[in-house]
Amino acid sequence: MKIAYTINGIFNSAGKERTLISRANYLADKMGHDVSIITTYQAGRAPFFCVSDKVKLIDLDVRYDKEENSRFRLIKNVFLKRIHRQRLQEILEREQFDIVDSLMDFDFGFLYKIKDRSRKIAEYHFYRYSKVKEARNKLFKFLQYLRVRTWKSTVKKYDRFVVLTHEDAGYWGNLSNIEVIPNFIKLPENISSDDRKKIVLSIGRFTYQKGFDRLIDVWNIVHNNALDWKLKIIGGGDKDSIRRKIESYGLEDSVVLEDATPEIAREYCSGSLYVMTSRYEGLPMVLLEAMSYGLPVVSYDFPCGPVDIVKSGFGSLVPNGDVNRMASEILMWIKDDVKRNNGSKYAIEESKLYTEDIIMEKWKALFNGLL
Repeated sequence: MKIAYTINGIFNSAGKERTLISRANYLADKMGHDVSIITTYQAGRAPFFCVSDKVKLIDLDVRYDKEENSRFRLIKNVFLKRIHRQRLQEILEREQFDIVDSLMDFDFGFLYKIKDRSRKIAEYHFYRYSKVKEARNKLFKFLQYLRVRTWKSTVKKYDRFVVLTHEDAGYWGNLSNIEVIPNFIKLPENISSDDRKKIVLSIGRFTYQKGFDRLIDVWNIVHNNALDWKLKIIGGGDKDSIRRKIESYGLEDSVVLEDATPEIAREYCSGSLYVMTSRYEGLPMVLLEAMSYGLPVVSYDFPCGPVDIVKSGFGSLVPNGDVNRMASEILMWIKDDVKRNNGSKYAIEESKLYTEDIIMEKWKALFNGLL
């Protein structure tokens, strides 16, 4: 089978890029498919995560203007979208793929219109109203809401539309072409966390979405009741605002900020408890990965994902934004060594529901059903 994925780029350390590369590698290396990743603008930058030699990389070299203050951004991007469609169409007609899967970036609005021989899939790695959550004022929230509402008519035109959770599927309403397929994780081989280490871990890009500002508010309470524990936050992006918040609480000796790293296994093994305070996600891979390394997890019940993942035997699900309850749950796990040790074992077992082989069988069935 000949399969192509389309995405803006694969140079970031974000979960969407990591998931895509892992899936492409599996399809090429373990299932023997002919797989390509078509990027809109990679610009010669190396992929952040390792891509198999068997996966072909094709860059369209179309650089959209993302500057919000650019006077001619909209006009320029309309012109660039025409170039983008032309270049992508040339690739699809030349390569004759069986399946083309869009990660719903710039090509989402026109990929389904390209009349090559391929069946078209769109997949969304957030929850439906994530763009509304990102908007900082009422006008932009309303405009984003209207924009997101139009997406439903577009996803209907794809052969299949894939979301990550049943929770998110509910937000899209009654769609005949919708499928729920979670992302998979690679189970570590004979490696696990040490629940005796007094480190609480959180991983993600330093963005508004990830809610590390909310985590620092929580940690200010936790630290005063667990002076010998530290919080470690790992990720790329601008850390200045988080540093200022840490300093305002006087937590400089209690909170460690580190840059993103491809050696993520080492980081999971450095902690004893995983905490997540995002404002929204699609399916938080870091929760599943933390579980696979034996980390109990404490998470806000944000949309979407935690309610599908977190169970009482190995974690705590906290009402979204309840700072005091979150601090209380973290302290409960910190202070109960037996509970943390048992939770570590349960977390590993639960994570096995999301292994490569199990999830890729779902993709195999979807592909075969389209051809």
